[in-house]
Amino acid sequence: MDLNGKKAIVLGGTSGIGLATTLQLAAAGATVIAGSRSRANMDKAAALAGAGVSFTTIDVLDREGLAALFAQHDGFHVLVNAATGGARASGPFLRMDLDGFQGSFRKLWGYVGSVRLGAGHMAETGAIALVSGFPARKANPGAAALSTVGNAVEGFVRAVAPELAPRRINVVSPGVIDTPMFKAEGEARQELLRGATRNMLVKRAGTADEVASAIVFTLRNDYMTGATVDVDGGALLP
Repeated sequence: MDLNGKKAIVLGGTSGIGLATTLQLAAAGATVIAGSRSRANMDKAAALAGAGVSFTTIDVLDREGLAALFAQHDGFHVLVNAATGGARASGPFLRMDLDGFQGSFRKLWGYVGSVRLGAGHMAETGAIALVSGFPARKANPGAAALSTVGNAVEGFVRAVAPELAPRRINVVSPGVIDTPMFKAEGEARQELLRGATRNMLVKRAGTADEVASAIVFTLRNDYMTGATVDVDGGALLP
C-alpha cells in the first residue's frame, strides 16, 4: 500500500506507540485521525503533529462513538488500534483480584469492537493493525492476565483474517518499550527498564518509533495478513 493520500484512523493515537504510528503515517503522506480519551494527550500530540493530523475524543469501549467515527470517515484505508482499554492487572495469579483479571480484557473488547464496527467502512484494499505483547507467548510470573489478553488478541487476528479478506489484518507484538505506560521518572525509570531487559538479548528497552515502524510495515506490505510481527529485543528467545 502506498500510504500517500490514504486516510488512517489511529485509536490510542496520541501517546506512546500510537502517537509514534500517527506521526509516521503522517510523514508517509497519510491523512490521520488520531483518537484518544485524554484531552491532555491530544494537546501534547498536537504540538508534535503537522497539518495532516486531526484529533478526536473517543473511548474504544464506546461502541456508538466508534460507529459514528467510522461512518463519518467511510471509505478510509487504515485502522490502527493501539489503545490499552485501561488498567491491566498484574501480580501473583493465586492472589489476583478476579475483577482485575477480567478488567484486563477491556483491551481485547476495544480491539474487537473497532474491527467489527470499522471494517465495513474501510476500502476493500484497507489494512488493520493491532498490538499485543511478548508475554502472549512467554509470560513471566505475575503476568498471567497480560499474557492471556495478548494470546486472545493474536488468536483473534488469525481467526478473523479470512472473514475480513480482501482487507488485511495483522498484529505487532512489542517487547519492553519505553513509553508513558511506565510511570516512574529519572533514575528510577532507567533502573526499572534496565531490570526489565536485563535477561534479553538486546539489553535495553525498545522505542515507540521502533514498534511503530513495524506497524507501518504491516500496513504497507500487501502480502501480509493474519500475521504476528515481533519487535521485542529477543524477549521470546532463551
